[in-house]
Amino acid sequence: MRRGLEYSLDWSIPPGPGKARSVWKRSVFTWCLAGLLALAVGCSREPTEQALRDTIAGMQAAAEARDSDTLVESFSEDFIGPEGMDQDQFRRYLAVIWLRNREVGVNLGPLEVELIGERATVEFTAAATGGEGWMPDRAQVYRVSTGWRIEDGEWRLISARWEPML
Repeated sequence: MRRGLEYSLDWSIPPGPGKARSVWKRSVFTWCLAGLLALAVGCSREPTEQALRDTIAGMQAAAEARDSDTLVESFSEDFIGPEGMDQDQFRRYLAVIWLRNREVGVNLGPLEVELIGERATVEFTAAATGGEGWMPDRAQVYRVSTGWRIEDGEWRLISARWEPML
């Protein structure tokens, strides 16, 4: 009886031909598990801050392409801009700018992103240029502050304000 108890407490694999096979199985299992974890990490969702930066880059491209529909797609339904500006007023604001300027350019400075759960604030400078020909006739640099939140898995702009810097 004593001998059986000692053997049951011995968790090591007894020496013999089975030990090499067991070590091989454990190493294969470990490598498979490591591979699955690597796949899981590789297939995970885009990091939150990078998704926000990509959304802003898409909005910049839409502004330069004079595409207000694509630009406003990233706005929340309750967006509010300077002086209570809503989405429709923002579209009209863009239409006036685009009527005055055949060519429009927007260059953003570094984005200062602060994530707060499912919300974020982003501050940056924006240099806006416009004109009738290939050389801009007008230019203005703005300090822009924006507020964002995640809605249905996408970043949506909820507030924006901008002030001329020069």
